[in-house]
Amino acid sequence: MDDARAAKARVIALRMILITSGSIQDGVGSTRCYHRAMQPHTGKRVVVSAYGETPLQALDEHVTLEDQPRPDPATLRAGDVIIAIRSAAVGWVDLLMTSGQYQHMPEPPYTPGLEYAGVVDHVGDAVEGVAVGDEVLVDALAVGPRSSTEYRGYGGFAHYAVAPADALMPLPRGLSFDQACSFLGSYETAYHCLVARGRVQSGETVLIHGASGATGMAAVQVAKICGARVIATGRSDDKLAVVEAYGADHVINSKDTPRFRDAVKALTDGRGVDVVYDGVGGDISLESLRCVRFGARFLIVGWAATPFVAKGRGQRGAPNANMLPTNLIMMKGLDVLGCPTVIATGRDPSIRPPRLAALLRWCEEGLIKPHVSHTFDLDDYDEAMRAKWRGDVIGGCVLHPRRVSEGDVR
Repeated sequence: MDDARAAKARVIALRMILITSGSIQDGVGSTRCYHRAMQPHTGKRVVVSAYGETPLQALDEHVTLEDQPRPDPATLRAGDVIIAIRSAAVGWVDLLMTSGQYQHMPEPPYTPGLEYAGVVDHVGDAVEGVAVGDEVLVDALAVGPRSSTEYRGYGGFAHYAVAPADALMPLPRGLSFDQACSFLGSYETAYHCLVARGRVQSGETVLIHGASGATGMAAVQVAKICGARVIATGRSDDKLAVVEAYGADHVINSKDTPRFRDAVKALTDGRGVDVVYDGVGGDISLESLRCVRFGARFLIVGWAATPFVAKGRGQRGAPNANMLPTNLIMMKGLDVLGCPTVIATGRDPSIRPPRLAALLRWCEEGLIKPHVSHTFDLDDYDEAMRAKWRGDVIGGCVLHPRRVSEGDVR
C-alpha cells in the first residue's frame, strides 16, 4: 500500500472509531452557529522559506508571517474541505522541522503546525457526512508537514487549511479546541510507549522524564490509568507542582538533584524502577541506568536535552547521537526499546485503531485531559515558538489564528 492510500486507510479507521465510541455529537461534530460571513477572505499564515542551521536561526532568518487568501473552492477537489483554524498546537517537532533536524522533512516553503482544530468553512460537492460549521480536528498523519500526502503544505499556523474530508475527525466530547489540538500527538505517543512497547502493569513503578512537557504530562496520565506508581522528573518546582496535580505520585527536580539515583532508590526501597520513560536523553539517560531494577524496560522516546543530534539545514546524519554504556545494559538485563510512534504506525497501521479507541474512552471518562499553559495570537508565532524552545511551557502551547470573542473558543 502506498503512502497516500495508507494515510487514507488510517483516517477512515479513526473516523469509524469516533463514530462507534460515541464521540460524535449532533451527527459529525458538536456544531454551534458558525457562518461563512464570520470568516475573513484574507488571513495570515506562517511560512518556513528555508531550513536554518538551528531552529532559532530559522526563526531569525527564514520564518515569516504572510498574507493568506481564503482558498478558492473552485480550485479544490470535490472531496476537499476548507477548515477555518481555531487552535494550533506549537510542538517541539514544529521547531526541529524548521532546521531540518527531524526525520520527516517537508520541503520549504511550507506552513508549520502539525496538529490543529477548527470549524469547517466549505465542503466540496462530493463530501458526505461533513457540513459547514462542524467542529473538527485534522489528522496530522494525513495532512500537514508530517504527512506524505499532497496536503503536506497545509500546516496549522494559519487561518485556513485544506484537507480531504476523510482526514477530519470530530472534536472528542468534552475537549476544547485548545485541548483537542494538543490531544492526538501527545497521548498517542504516551500510549504507544507505555502500553504497546513498555507493557506497563498495575503496581509497577515508572520513572517519567520531561514530565512537564505535553508528551510527558500525557505519559503521567496514561501510566496512572495503567495502575502504575509514577515518579516524575523536571527542572522547575512550579512545573512539577502541576505535574503532581495531574497524578504523579512523586516528583524530583533533576536540575537541583542531577544525581537523582539516590532519591529514586529511596522511593523504591533500593530496588529501582520497572520502567523508564525517557524523552530527554543526555545525562538524564545515563543517570537513569543507575535507577532501574534488573530486567527493567528502558523506553527511548526522544532526546530533548540534546536537540542537535542531527546536522542542521536538513543534512542527514547524526554526529552527536546519545551514547549508552552497553556494559550497564547487559549487567542489568535491560530491555532498551525505541519508541518511534509515527514510524511504527506507518509500518503497521493496524496498531492505531485500538490505541485511539482506548484514548477516546479514557477521554470521555474524564481520565485524561490535555493541559495547556500558554496561548498566543498567530501574529505572535515567533514568541510562542521561542517560549516552547526555552521550556517556559507546561503541557501544551497553542496559537489562535484569529482574535475571537470569548464565546467562540470553548
